[in-house]
Amino acid sequence: MAYQSPILNVMIMAARKAGRPLIRDFGELENLQISMKGPADFVTSADKRTEKLLIEELSRARPGYGFLGEEGGVIEGKDKSHRFIIDPIDGTTNFMHGVPHFALSIGLEREGVLVAGVLYNPITDDMYYAEKGHGAYLNNKRLRVAERREMAPSLFATGLPFMGREGHARATAEMTAVMAVSSGIRRFGAASLDMAYVAGGRFDGFWERGLKPWDVAAGIVLVREAGGMVGELTGGADALNGGTLLCANEYLQPQLLKLLKGAMPDKASG
Repeated sequence: MAYQSPILNVMIMAARKAGRPLIRDFGELENLQISMKGPADFVTSADKRTEKLLIEELSRARPGYGFLGEEGGVIEGKDKSHRFIIDPIDGTTNFMHGVPHFALSIGLEREGVLVAGVLYNPITDDMYYAEKGHGAYLNNKRLRVAERREMAPSLFATGLPFMGREGHARATAEMTAVMAVSSGIRRFGAASLDMAYVAGGRFDGFWERGLKPWDVAAGIVLVREAGGMVGELTGGADALNGGTLLCANEYLQPQLLKLLKGAMPDKASG
């Protein structure tokens, strides 16, 4: 039987309740693809409503806890030792385009340390959850990182900068370096689920730049509880606040970090 503490149950129930309207919203998006403004406005509304619902549900069960959310920012709570970190829709672009690969993400900090995480894709009904010291799970199945030790048979995931973001040349250089020595790279568009896939052994590693705490809080707990390593692309350990993230098993983490550090963009391409 998968371990679920009272606080983990609270987080899971909140994710399920907030996810139900998103299933309906996802079905409606097909009718909004005829204009750019329609889907964008619709998704903004869905983001805000989902975050509001998550905060209401979590606050009802744990009054006084603080929040850090993608939409609402910092909400101070009377209980200074606990804070929920939430992303109402991680993978917003996928959601907006009708791609069923996105998740609600809830992480929990206690005294500044991440202790629990929940990721929920309401379309596939995949519920990922983990609590410090008690393992990581997909529904009721225990998750563990893959055990590959060499780059050649390994499959990696990454996130890429889109229009208006910096770092295109660097991202290209990094992908070129990894593609040359691995089985390939995937770009699925939801950092939280990429980390969940590492936790479950589907991907052997994942890296991305330009991340925020709500993108990675729950995923960090999942990967660590599945036996993986999580850090920054600089080699630092503050993956939650550092803005960059690299995760893999203990064998591939140092290899991938060294490779990415050595990848230099072509100066001619900017």
